[in-house]
Amino acid sequence: MSHRFRLLAIDDDSGTLTILKLALSRKGFDVIIAEDAISGLRSAYQAHPDVILLDIMMPNMNGFDACRRLREMTDVPIIFVTARGLIEDVVRGLSSGADDYVVKPFECSELASRVMACLRRASERNEDKTDFIFPATSIVLDCGRHELMIDNRMVYLAPKEFEVLRMLAKYAGRVLSADAILNSVWGPEWVGEKDLLKQYIYRLRQKIEIDPDAPRYLHTVRGEGYYFDARDLL
Repeated sequence: MSHRFRLLAIDDDSGTLTILKLALSRKGFDVIIAEDAISGLRSAYQAHPDVILLDIMMPNMNGFDACRRLREMTDVPIIFVTARGLIEDVVRGLSSGADDYVVKPFECSELASRVMACLRRASERNEDKTDFIFPATSIVLDCGRHELMIDNRMVYLAPKEFEVLRMLAKYAGRVLSADAILNSVWGPEWVGEKDLLKQYIYRLRQKIEIDPDAPRYLHTVRGEGYYFDARDLL
């Protein structure tokens, strides 16, 4: 690794922190550790890490709340590293602003690979020159600020919700497979996790559709994927 990325690991388990520090330092990362969410927030503010690893079950402030607080100060990749592996936990973690989710116990080599994949995707997003997407006359996606304006009102979207909508809006009218969306937004390790994407499509419909049960914009093509419909709005 020619550039040493700065990594912040936040976990109340000293054994996990020791493993992360030793293993990821060998992979070329400069590793900073924090033993609770409050000190982790402080370290993120002071050290400006390139990537953050975050546990969920911590005293005083859990990882979900910490992730939301971190997202207020930084857009660097955040990866949950936790023993909680239920799909509900994964969805909640990603919805709170995380870029990836790794369940303990983990292989250090796999974790390092997923960290680098998140850093690559973040770099590619930063190089994206498309500032605005206008998939329909009443909708504007501001890709620089990650904001959605629909019918002249601002709609809050979690980071991964925005990325899913941006991909569908960018290719409006084209059916995109679930695996294509999962690969682009979450990475190849998430291909096949169609239930995860279904929950995000559901959440998006609740936020942008007048009638989520009869969607105007986000459509499902059974067995094929999803598409954004803007035909008679242009």
